[in-house]
Amino acid sequence: MASSAKRRAVGTGENPEDSDDSLDEGLEEEDDEDSEEEINEEVVVDFEAHAICDNDFSGVKKLLQQLFLKAHVNTSELTDIIIQQSHIGSVIKQAELPDDSDEEDPDEVFGVISILNLTERKGVECVEQIKELILGQCEKLCPAGVLEQFEKVLHDGSQSVGLLLSERFINVPPQIALPLYRQLLEEMAEAQKTNKPSGKCHYCLLISKTCQETKKPARGPPKGELLFVNAEEEFFYEQAVAKFNYSVQGEADSCLTGRWSFDDVPMKPFRTVCLVPMDRMPFIMDKLKEYLTL
Repeated sequence: MASSAKRRAVGTGENPEDSDDSLDEGLEEEDDEDSEEEINEEVVVDFEAHAICDNDFSGVKKLLQQLFLKAHVNTSELTDIIIQQSHIGSVIKQAELPDDSDEEDPDEVFGVISILNLTERKGVECVEQIKELILGQCEKLCPAGVLEQFEKVLHDGSQSVGLLLSERFINVPPQIALPLYRQLLEEMAEAQKTNKPSGKCHYCLLISKTCQETKKPARGPPKGELLFVNAEEEFFYEQAVAKFNYSVQGEADSCLTGRWSFDDVPMKPFRTVCLVPMDRMPFIMDKLKEYLTL
């Protein structure tokens, strides 16, 4: 279940013990103006996937809050359910640290992936709140046909729908998603054999963090490519049978939840809702493998 990846960051420099003497001499000769320049470096960090446990509550809840923002969703209850069904899902943590490490919290949660069967948990407060959020936004923004598709799937108990939750810090690279999705699908298959919750889903419901350029052209309506904060989720979007976007600009969202700039172009934050048949997952996994394999 372990995996490793690189985390890109803007830092204050590398460890002096890892530097060449010539580099040290060069740094000593820099003037004050040069020393004030921002240093871009690549910091190598190993990540591991772990089964979700009680100690992960605050870290998982924080990640869910960055998805739902000010929406009326009980993220504490949602986090509890994710922890309770520990047979499905993983959290991303930094690999085991040496005893002399300066890390303050070795158990910090950098990401989480899980799937929640909304059909089997009908009537649970947070589940009904998520349904209400999606259908409410869809009713305001979408044609009647799209609303009808979402209503049918979310209210029809004969075909179960799973809410796919895949959240991580912005500086955790997308390559880590591939082993996490593989593990999740294996766990779902195993759960299906034993009739555990979330094992069998006919549809996958995904709420993605997205953004769009806000620069308005000289003529016509604003245009801009829809950008996915978790880049791999674009493949789910392409395979969706129903989808729509709603703005969260008024909810104090930083759009990318991290230090990331697209050439300083103003970006408007959205949430993109996708409904994907589970039988399209093999195709999506092939795309993930092609895109994310290092």
